[in-house]
Amino acid sequence: MCGVIGILGPGAVNQPLYDALQIVQHRGQDAAGIMTSDGNRVYLRKDNGLARDVFHARHMRQLKGGMGVAHARYPTAGGDSRAEAQPFYVNSPFGIALGHNGNLTNAAQLRDELFRQDLRQLNTSSDSEILLNIFAHELREAIDASSLRAAPEDVFNAVSGVYARCKGAYAVVVMVVGVGVMAFRDACGIRPLVYGRKVTAGGVSHMFASESVALDVLGYTLERDAQPGEAMLVDLGGRLHTRVCADAPRHAPCIFEYVYLARPDSILDGIAVYRTRMNMGDNLANRIKRAWPEHDIDVVIPVPDTSRTAAVEMGRVLKRPYREGFIKNRYIGRTFIMPGQAERTRSVRHKLNPIASEFKGKNVLLVDDSIVRGTTSRQIIELAREAGAGKVYFASAAPPVRFPNIYGIDMPSTAELVAHNRDTAEICREIGADRLFYQELDDLVEAVSRCNPAVREFDASCFSGEYITGDITPAYLAQVDRERNDTAKIPTAQSELDLSEITEIPDTGPRA
Repeated sequence: MCGVIGILGPGAVNQPLYDALQIVQHRGQDAAGIMTSDGNRVYLRKDNGLARDVFHARHMRQLKGGMGVAHARYPTAGGDSRAEAQPFYVNSPFGIALGHNGNLTNAAQLRDELFRQDLRQLNTSSDSEILLNIFAHELREAIDASSLRAAPEDVFNAVSGVYARCKGAYAVVVMVVGVGVMAFRDACGIRPLVYGRKVTAGGVSHMFASESVALDVLGYTLERDAQPGEAMLVDLGGRLHTRVCADAPRHAPCIFEYVYLARPDSILDGIAVYRTRMNMGDNLANRIKRAWPEHDIDVVIPVPDTSRTAAVEMGRVLKRPYREGFIKNRYIGRTFIMPGQAERTRSVRHKLNPIASEFKGKNVLLVDDSIVRGTTSRQIIELAREAGAGKVYFASAAPPVRFPNIYGIDMPSTAELVAHNRDTAEICREIGADRLFYQELDDLVEAVSRCNPAVREFDASCFSGEYITGDITPAYLAQVDRERNDTAKIPTAQSELDLSEITEIPDTGPRA
């Protein structure tokens, strides 16, 4: 669930890269980074933290050049080492910087291949560094030994080599010094990636981003999504080159993007996220009406923020008032992506405070986008009861999350999922609700595909257990469980990476 940005334009790109990072900050709060190039050198600033804390005026002044890539990171597995902040960089061939959203499912095999066959040393545990080194190796193989430049065809041949070797989910932005900025998307189109243009007095600026909202806010026109298995290259002359580089691509975007991850004002794969959430609320409310026609719900209250859109529609369909019952502290991060159960538990009560008058003496239907561990839901229900609610019903706009997501979303280990090996009644008791309603998977798929019938298939593996890439084994899932349990997420001592081959902007001097 990282955010990636790539920009090439006629002027300096440091400010638009920073602005875009802030717009996609919801996709990653662990670390942020920007790398730019002026055609001769590359300039890097990255560190742990939010973009606003990583970049100060003194850093921005030193991020020179008219092309660059940026990344907002959150860790799929444990650890918060600064060395794993992105973009990553290698100086051969040409100088390549890469930012990656997703997860390689054959990372262990690739790590071994890089050492034994490609003679490449890795400095982190990040699969993004693996992806960068494979692309660099394939690009070196694709170009003529005496060539000082890479043609678009060379770049696309290198990406074809990446697709042949790298399995899993990835949306990638790449800057190649002397060549341009490129983006490519996995063969199933699991992770999102969009492309836009902006015409200015100085010329045309090109931008790749994880979500269309970044294009909107910066004044770019959304041209289209990158297609599954497609690479898109903007060269230094501002010319766009594209090629589908993967064999037999299959369009199956991640449905959890629409449930929770993406901003509601984004459009991904021609699907308006806000509208899908309206449809989710409509479908779920109609399910409640069918299952419980004589319900005694007095008021519908969302768990802010993602579920608001669905909750409004549910109130309309159920003919019950919609009310804001919780006030959210905007300075607390998303609990879904916080490492460790202790920190998540502590943050919930710091983040949400109930308005007692909206609960006292009422039977309330609380609406959330999903239920993952169940601990947050349980605390929210406790808050509602403490505020005086009569009965507390709970509704999830998504189906039960019973399986880990292995395509770049930090869902917990299987044992930590509240829905694993539990039916709805057992989950209801576990979270302390008087009644619990889940969206049906077919209804969720319909809610999303209704907005673009051309997209007929989605990765819904965390709900169904059916992994779209077809290469997931029980042994792999067992390894994911070991890496994602809360014990594994205890922070470790940070390691520092020697980046002597680039100009890294230090964090020294007074804050600007």
